[in-house]
Amino acid sequence: MKIHPTAVISPLAKIADNVEVGPYAIIDDRVILAKGVKVYAHAYITGATEIGENTEIHMGAVVGHIPQDWSFTKETQSAVRIGKNNLIREYVTIHRGSKEGSATVIGDGNFLMAHSHVAHDCQIGNKVVLANGVLLAGYVTIGDGAFISGNVVIHQFVKIGRLTMISGGSRIGKDVPPFMTASGTNRVYSINAVGLKRAGYGLEQERQIKQAYKLLYLDGKNVAQGLETLQGRANSSEVLEIIEFIKNSKRGLCACGIQRRNRDEEP
Repeated sequence: MKIHPTAVISPLAKIADNVEVGPYAIIDDRVILAKGVKVYAHAYITGATEIGENTEIHMGAVVGHIPQDWSFTKETQSAVRIGKNNLIREYVTIHRGSKEGSATVIGDGNFLMAHSHVAHDCQIGNKVVLANGVLLAGYVTIGDGAFISGNVVIHQFVKIGRLTMISGGSRIGKDVPPFMTASGTNRVYSINAVGLKRAGYGLEQERQIKQAYKLLYLDGKNVAQGLETLQGRANSSEVLEIIEFIKNSKRGLCACGIQRRNRDEEP
């Protein structure tokens, strides 16, 4: 264990032998740090927060603090659970759940860039990228492999599907199906071809996803009609994943933006 003498660590915290804690970092009572965790200078980790192996918490980050929720009371017992091999950069804020027994959960291998914010009760999968300044409101769900570009704002309860790409500066208040690219205000423009290739998807899988995108967004049907057509043609696990995502959507889907983009208008 490598602990800087100016770090403030509660004797009740559970810290593995090979954890590193930098100058003036603060670690409170109920924190659990697994082996290989590195906490940089001036980071603050509090609440019932559990951080998995080899995760890095950089300078000034705040993890496990009380949520920005009017309904939250200080007596509420909630948590943050962070998996292994995450990179959490400067001044990231991650707040704990807002209801009794709830948790904000972040999986494995994620990259949260500087000044991004993960609000209470968010659920982030694995290998997700939140670029600088991304703001997630409460109860947002983000699927594995999603890439959320800089300064994107996402409304509470929104679901972002697996292997999606959200363009920088976008404002997302509705759900984005898996494998899609979204931009502007609640608009989907295409499939995430680059993300699919990086994830090892072949040409046939990409073709099936592209066909599903066309049926949903380019055939002039509403969501119910598009879903019905898609169900009749489902012939891959990826298309089935899109169907299930749509069925479980509570906020509705982002609309097609390609016509507006072709007119060089803001979506």
